[in-house]
Amino acid sequence: MREYLLTLCITAAVTYLLTGPVRKFAIVAGAMPEIRARDVHREPTPRLGGIAMFFGLCAGLLVADHLTNLSEVFEKSNEPRALLSGAALIWLIGVLDDKFEIDALIKLGGQMIAAGVMVVQGLTILWIPVPGVGTVALTQWQGTLLTVALVVITINAVNFVDGLDGLAAGMVCIAAAAFFMYAYRIWYSYGIEAAAPASLFAVILMGMCLGFLPHNMHPARIFMGDSGSMLIGLVLAAGAISVTGQVDPDLMNLFSGSERNSVHQMVPVYIPLVMPLTIIAIPAADLILAIVRRTWRGQSPFAADRGHLHHRLLEIGHSHSRAVLIMYFFSALIAFGALAYSVNAASMWIVLSVVFLSAIGLVLLLLPRFTPRAPRWAEGLVPPRYRRRKAAAAEEGGAGAGDAAVEDEGEERVPVTVGVSGVNGATAVGHRTRTR
Repeated sequence: MREYLLTLCITAAVTYLLTGPVRKFAIVAGAMPEIRARDVHREPTPRLGGIAMFFGLCAGLLVADHLTNLSEVFEKSNEPRALLSGAALIWLIGVLDDKFEIDALIKLGGQMIAAGVMVVQGLTILWIPVPGVGTVALTQWQGTLLTVALVVITINAVNFVDGLDGLAAGMVCIAAAAFFMYAYRIWYSYGIEAAAPASLFAVILMGMCLGFLPHNMHPARIFMGDSGSMLIGLVLAAGAISVTGQVDPDLMNLFSGSERNSVHQMVPVYIPLVMPLTIIAIPAADLILAIVRRTWRGQSPFAADRGHLHHRLLEIGHSHSRAVLIMYFFSALIAFGALAYSVNAASMWIVLSVVFLSAIGLVLLLLPRFTPRAPRWAEGLVPPRYRRRKAAAAEEGGAGAGDAAVEDEGEERVPVTVGVSGVNGATAVGHRTRTR
């Protein structure tokens, strides 16, 4: 565990320290597109944050290769090299897209090629456990198609959810933490060495996201861009492929006892089929809804709009930071709920806890719909927005900060011209003013 922790810290430190110079490079290179109608930020912000994340990935793999226990992963498996090859290719495509805005079909082809590169080097699904049937061996073509499909879906799901400051990096970090606990349990509890690469991938992915988050939290000073979102999506998919298609369920010796006990004991084997879906449950749902919504309107599935889940949270009335935290909450609930169920599938407390936390999340989700007002005797103990006096003053049409705030909220977004002096995050303290 100490070597995993060291790898995480090195990856996070390298990513964090390189993000600042990468931001300056992105400004000089002009990787700052103008504000689009579907964007939620108000000032041009440099992209190419994926450059720092990629070098963090390289640093994590390099450090792990020189550690005593983790070096065995590189000696017994070719999966780390396969991951690095596919990541380098998808990262290069993302950098070109951040700078030159390449076509969506070209990016899709690049994603498939990157997945194929990993398959050729051995990172592929060899068999899948099917409930009621057992372990089903896949042919070479079946394994290749399933691997490519999982990689492409995961990459695009993460890319679709990258719409708010810190959203994609935080959600993937939560997913990677849950996935690491799952893979590490298989490796440590059952002694299956084939789960070690997935544990390593999850730790490095956590380090990449943690190192980038301080620069990407609202207000973001730099965006990861497609070079970052596609990269972390590919690493997340690689870990799921490794633990799903490489770990032999027969090595767990779970087929013992009654039929009912065997079903409960086999849950850790079936979870790999569900865990990748729970990890990207919210991004995948956003992806499916976007495809259905755009197709229903007669648009291309790749056409951009403002109908994503994070856009809807902002329309409900949530602030930028609260919308991100709500997405974090539901991601953690789904991922760690599935993890807890894989540990003890027979416990009713797990189900009840998930239901209770889901109810709390629903209340938080609908909170802007309600405007509670404190009684007059308690107005000095609550924030100003819950005081009756302020509400009465606003209704009377009094001038002041309240009216200015209302006008500012209703202000129409005006595209801002790209320029170094207006780069987001240069003086990201307090309320920003914009000279017209």
